[in-house]
Amino acid sequence: MDPLKALADAERKPYWLDTPARPEPLPRLFGHTSADLVVVGGGFSGLWTALLAKERDPEQDVVLLEGRRIGWAASGRNGGFCMATLTHGLANGLERWPDEIARLERLGVDNLDEIEATLGRYGIDCAFERTGELNVATEPWQLEGLNEHLGLIADLGLDHVPLDRDQVRAELDSPTYLGGLWDRRGCAMLDPARLAWGLREACLRLGVRVYERSPVRSLEDDGVTLSLRTPHGVASGRRVALGTGVFPPLLRRLRHFVVPVYDYALMTEPLTPSQLGALGWRNRQGVGDSANRFHYYRLTEDNRILWGGYDAVYYNGGLVKPEYDQRDETFTTLARHFFATFPQLAGVRFTHRWGGVIDTCSRFSAFYGQAHGGRLAYAAGYTGMGVGATRFGANVMLDLLSGERTERTELRMVKEKPVPFPPEPMRSGVIQFTRWSIAQADRHEGRRNLWLRALDRMGLGFDS
Repeated sequence: MDPLKALADAERKPYWLDTPARPEPLPRLFGHTSADLVVVGGGFSGLWTALLAKERDPEQDVVLLEGRRIGWAASGRNGGFCMATLTHGLANGLERWPDEIARLERLGVDNLDEIEATLGRYGIDCAFERTGELNVATEPWQLEGLNEHLGLIADLGLDHVPLDRDQVRAELDSPTYLGGLWDRRGCAMLDPARLAWGLREACLRLGVRVYERSPVRSLEDDGVTLSLRTPHGVASGRRVALGTGVFPPLLRRLRHFVVPVYDYALMTEPLTPSQLGALGWRNRQGVGDSANRFHYYRLTEDNRILWGGYDAVYYNGGLVKPEYDQRDETFTTLARHFFATFPQLAGVRFTHRWGGVIDTCSRFSAFYGQAHGGRLAYAAGYTGMGVGATRFGANVMLDLLSGERTERTELRMVKEKPVPFPPEPMRSGVIQFTRWSIAQADRHEGRRNLWLRALDRMGLGFDS
């Protein structure tokens, strides 16, 4: 089908947020308030932090400040893959923390189990389906990478099943598939906006005071309390947890480690039973292909297909602008790739197209730290896999603020920082040349050029 025709009626807004079920905004902060803990950011990072803080100590007073609406940014625009991995995949974790990989994988699975239990405990209906993830190879060179760590996967006790061409096409039928690996327990599909709104409601039930449309403009430290100034008020706390992702940080140091990368997605109309039957997909896994510039896709509760990824776009200068949420060149490319992957769906139309900004760091997984004498903690740099990992990051922040030595705080992954990005304009040049090199690797059977190999050795890269 002509991609432009399929996109003609697509709304330019995130599908997950385009619903009458979206709750009304909570009040702004007016005047002065104080709390034991002030959480900045109303995405998954901040919501999990506020909820876990109240679960740890129901008597402590917790305030959460959100600059716009709960879940409006990355937390309401992603693909809804809630993954066990804390390290942006096993291969990335092995490369950086090989001595800790067994512990990191166990902690990640435990974290996903605890998310599932939390949804049940608070009655959060976010279409949670623990269907796992199907990683597929669409080029011969990708097969080796899929099967590279099968022995270690078995040793770690992970439930991964290798699939040949016929077996993977029996799960989901695409002429592009050559093989696959099904991680059967390490990923769940969900509606991310409904998760954010459900966490908001759970926080409110536990007594968290949530203020929306209250962006924090500055932070002041008098040596005892930290004061966070919004346009109409001030929130003071003995401790602060910072979960603002890629948005202009209250700590200048974070600007060296995080860059904004835009990701884009499409949503189809609901599939008919015959269209769904032509695909198979009875087990409803999330799917990711194995290219460097990869696609991710999944079924929604009403059998739409979310189709995203491929283009990870850094706009020179590292700016975050509303107009970057739309990129017609990428939408057309994604639509073309969709029909090449599923030719049996010719005639399907897209109802929504949107983009969102991801907080990316050079190690592709979250990093953590403290400031202001240990009274402020932060977590950032999730690089697109934060739906599940933000809960782990929230626990890390709370551990750091309490001064506890825990299994989490003793991890090298938690103690170490990523390699910083160079300053602009060098940063833009490095990132754009790296993006070009990654595209070239996909065109040349995965072979990485001298530049990519040098970045690998330095621990500084750019993930698509």
